[in-house]
Amino acid sequence: MPPSLRARLRPLRTATAALAAVVVGALLPVPAAQAVRGAPAPPFEQQVLFKASQDPGYACFRIPAVVRTTRGTLLAFAEGRVDDCSDAGDIDLVLKRSHDGGRTWGPLQVINEGGGDTHGNPAPVVDRESGRVLLAETYNTGRTDGRNCDVPCDRTPHLQYSDDDGRTWSAPRDLSAEILPADWNSWYATGPVHGIQLSRGRHAGRLAFAVNAETWNGTRVTANHAALVVSDDGGDHWKIGATDSYPIADDGTFRQKPSEMTLTERPDGAIHVSGREQDGTDLGHRTQTVSRDGGDSFAAPFRALPDLYTPQVQGSTLWFGGRLLLACPGDPDRRRTMQLRSSYDGGRTWDSVDRGTTVTTDWSGYSDLVRADRTHAGLLYEGGAVDARDEIRFARFTEDHLAPRRGPDPTTRDAAPGARPAAVLGGAAATDGRFGGALSFDGTDDAVRLPFRDRLPLHAKEFTASLWFRYSATTGEQPLLWMGGIGTGQPQVWLRGEPAGDRVTALITTRQGAAPPRSASVRTTGAYNDGQWHHIALRRAGGALTLFLDGSRVDGADVPGSVSRTSPFGVHIGQRLDSRAHFTGAIDEVRVYDRALSDTEVGGLRKADAPVTRDTVLRLPMDHVRDSN
Repeated sequence: MPPSLRARLRPLRTATAALAAVVVGALLPVPAAQAVRGAPAPPFEQQVLFKASQDPGYACFRIPAVVRTTRGTLLAFAEGRVDDCSDAGDIDLVLKRSHDGGRTWGPLQVINEGGGDTHGNPAPVVDRESGRVLLAETYNTGRTDGRNCDVPCDRTPHLQYSDDDGRTWSAPRDLSAEILPADWNSWYATGPVHGIQLSRGRHAGRLAFAVNAETWNGTRVTANHAALVVSDDGGDHWKIGATDSYPIADDGTFRQKPSEMTLTERPDGAIHVSGREQDGTDLGHRTQTVSRDGGDSFAAPFRALPDLYTPQVQGSTLWFGGRLLLACPGDPDRRRTMQLRSSYDGGRTWDSVDRGTTVTTDWSGYSDLVRADRTHAGLLYEGGAVDARDEIRFARFTEDHLAPRRGPDPTTRDAAPGARPAAVLGGAAATDGRFGGALSFDGTDDAVRLPFRDRLPLHAKEFTASLWFRYSATTGEQPLLWMGGIGTGQPQVWLRGEPAGDRVTALITTRQGAAPPRSASVRTTGAYNDGQWHHIALRRAGGALTLFLDGSRVDGADVPGSVSRTSPFGVHIGQRLDSRAHFTGAIDEVRVYDRALSDTEVGGLRKADAPVTRDTVLRLPMDHVRDSN
């Protein structure tokens, strides 16, 4: 057995280690199991596990990972960032241990000291045959200027292990010869999240974790590689298994860039692989595939999930109580609102944000999931009231804490060719409309959400969007129609009332090639919030944007590019994509065409018998709600 590397503490931390174990969680409610010895554990409890003020010697902790050993010990790993919170500074790998399912934790251990360099991206995996805990990680040269690693980055994979439940650790060894091909010579990342050991099929006992890498041709990055790394001898030797590579064009664009992948073995023995999708032309910020041969190959290329709204961020999965859980922030704009979302079909489909279980509405980022004990799962995640990097928290929860499985939502008809009904959320109800019926929205949680289909993204096309609205609100943002992503960097189209500014605004944001996003807007004078029906239409045509309101028009300049790319794509009526604003009033006759209608045709949309044609992308009469029961 190689000589052990005993867990070390920096001098500043030595005197405070015992105190840190006591005060962990001081900034969040003390778990009931600690407050009353022997009391039954509640269905949800959480505490702060890593925080600079609790563990002197570090400026920041990031990149959580957690596993449960064969003896039931929880091992929570993180990057201890010494000088600042940047990704390529002086970074150690640190650890805390729990012997009671995550209710209490021991002091911080330094298990791999960077010494000025970056030692990070923890990816632990437990061999349940030997009890050994293996930790894959990456090294790169550290820097002191707060900047990221230069491209190409000199990253190399390493591995260390513990045979005593994380008390002591072996000296790390370089895995480059086994799992770093010569052309994976730019970015390289292990995990960061726990790996798995397969329990079913002919590869039972195999260890696996995920990596992603990039290829550098001397002048630019030319490809991204998503891969599984596997071992069939308890971690003594490793090889690259399933691999999916995506080329990057000369202009810097690419279809997919799966990274930071999390693995879960499903009951059928397949490995579900869920990853972060970063800036690809495919719609969606989560991407996934499966391996049905123990990680030797992927059954299909990675596929982005536009209906699964998240920001661009790492996430984690775990099979728990008959469902596959995904931990990930639920706000598609920013890293905030950590949620647990469920899949009941092995990851083929996922619960929407409104069906998820919210862990916190604070800022939140990277995470990892673990089976904490017989009845609890654990979530180790980045969170903070000011920044997602403020601290790393550990939450324990039972299946009873998770939102119960819910039946289908009520729907309203989409009369566009080939369209499925749209979901009616929050109790939006039928009311008198401009033509027949309409839907009313309470300004709290009512909305209509369209299921994704390939015709909805407008891309770089000319288009026309039209609807009728009625409202009396004098404050707040009043979203009418939202298509695409959200935030200043995401392609999108929206129409909204802004009564405090006495106007109605239409905006588009576009992406073209690898150029930065650009936005253009047009707005009225007057908020049209008199409680009467008004018709609004937005047209993109010939380099111009035109906003029509009750027949009058406001013209503005267009910006070239796609209005639906590199985003968690959604189409909502009466709601922002991030659910942070809702419309108060009524909406009728929502239409979108993937061509520019003429002035005469736009005028015709104000009539009850405006035709539905082949270029109708969506048409919501909003005339009734059909109950799902």
